[in-house]
Amino acid sequence: MNQKQQIQQLLQKKGIIRAADVENAGISRNYLYQMHKEGLLEKRSVGLYALPEAPVTEHSALAEVAIRLPYAIVSLLSALSYHGLTTQIPHEIWLTVPRSSWRPKREYPPLNLTYVSGSAYSFGTEEHIINGVSVKMYSPAKTVADCFKFRNKVGLDVAIEALRETWRSHKATMDELVEAAGIDRVSKIMRPFLEATV
Repeated sequence: MNQKQQIQQLLQKKGIIRAADVENAGISRNYLYQMHKEGLLEKRSVGLYALPEAPVTEHSALAEVAIRLPYAIVSLLSALSYHGLTTQIPHEIWLTVPRSSWRPKREYPPLNLTYVSGSAYSFGTEEHIINGVSVKMYSPAKTVADCFKFRNKVGLDVAIEALRETWRSHKATMDELVEAAGIDRVSKIMRPFLEATV
């Protein structure tokens, strides 16, 4: 198997690859540039490549960001949108990162970062496969609790809508919502809305 075939095989397995992935496989990154020129690869953004026939979905940018920022977790409006729990259309990718993280220097896609630590960062994480890439994202219950925690950022109306839609669509149980509210320390704020929703 030649280097180009190895790269195509890597792409079929991963969906999107970086130059570092190719080099880790013992192949020169020059093959990426050559294959891109020949139309065998599509450049999705700086340093990210996919097969030309790879699907571009409304969530493709989440996969690209997951490759670049493996410690980031899709949250707030982006997670609500992915889970189908909001009428909001996010114009940036909302991510939660550990409090000690450096701010990435990226212009596209635009990022909206929230910094947290401890269980507020680690609790309620799920993995979703988007375009062959494993993307970390908060569960519906954790996302709702986060919306109440960061209501000044997303708006209380968005948090209430997310809670109602999560309950209506059975995407979280009352126990899951109460546990997530406790982790985020928003139990008192969420309680009247939980009682009104049930």
